[in-house]
Amino acid sequence: MRGEELNSFFVELDTSVQEVLFRIDRNRQGIALVADSSRRLIDTLTDGDLRRAILARISLSAPASELLNRKNRKGSPLTARVGTTASELLRLMNEHGVRHIPLLDSSRRVVDIALLTELAKVQESNLRGVVMAGGLGTRLRPLTEALPKPMLPIGGRPILEHIVEQFRAAGIHRVNFAINYKGKMIQDYFGDGSRFGISVGYTQEDQPLGTAGALRSLKDFNEPILVINGDILSRMDFNAFFDFHKEQNAQMSVAVRLHEVRVPYGLVETDGVAVTGLIEKPVIRHFVNAGIYLLNSEVRSYIPADRRFDMTDLIQRLVEQKCTVVSFPILEYWLDVGRHSDYEQAQEDVRCGRIF
Repeated sequence: MRGEELNSFFVELDTSVQEVLFRIDRNRQGIALVADSSRRLIDTLTDGDLRRAILARISLSAPASELLNRKNRKGSPLTARVGTTASELLRLMNEHGVRHIPLLDSSRRVVDIALLTELAKVQESNLRGVVMAGGLGTRLRPLTEALPKPMLPIGGRPILEHIVEQFRAAGIHRVNFAINYKGKMIQDYFGDGSRFGISVGYTQEDQPLGTAGALRSLKDFNEPILVINGDILSRMDFNAFFDFHKEQNAQMSVAVRLHEVRVPYGLVETDGVAVTGLIEKPVIRHFVNAGIYLLNSEVRSYIPADRRFDMTDLIQRLVEQKCTVVSFPILEYWLDVGRHSDYEQAQEDVRCGRIF
């Protein structure tokens, strides 16, 4: 790895959480190396460590040392000596379920980092992708009178094509489109998917089945399923999502996004008729559903057949059945193209290089 590429992995104990996020986003490998000024390795911080900290509402100005204190792993991070063979590195990665191993010299200085993406150039994910592409797009009329919403162009190409490229980049080559409204336009454009380097199947909804209903009728799906709504633009790391899902032993993982609402008035706290406090124009922060899900194939048995059933219904049913449902915060770019203002924002973001 070239020196400038390796530089993007390093942080120090006093580096802020915000900067650690920036480094991980920049290197696109889901890991940061915590080292001293001589690049002697102290520990590693993974994408999952960062997302758990965000869920715990850690301050972005907190130091990396606080992130390390929150880790529950015992012992030192997995490393290897410089000169370790590729076959041995692959064996270690498979044995420990990791995608990267820092390579150290005799003084524990980091000389390089072994990446699964480099050692196994042709790597197909165990995930199957599903895009919910059957919505009517009523809020985007009149644009959707001629095109189904997933086929609206962003930067000269349909939203759905951007999603397909994101699947392919993550090693997901088997994809199913759940279609209804103007679905033939989607079929005519993508065909069997070979032109885009993937294999595409279609599930035709004779009536709208909601954001989960179409999953029940999928055939030959024995692997985990990554589901995304057909109007979502994101730079989310799908492999990091899958790693997190497996690490949590989850049956379903829900991608979430931190959303802020600024109340334009001062809030008055009361106890009966007594005023107990004032909060001037507060900012309320909540995680919202980001329209991207990962579920084990057996979860489909909780979806009723032949009637509308949304992902929110499925989540609620799984929670009631005491299944393990976890949240995964999106830290990367994300936009739900549901309104005209969102569509205009997406076009501007492409022009400014914020996405793609």
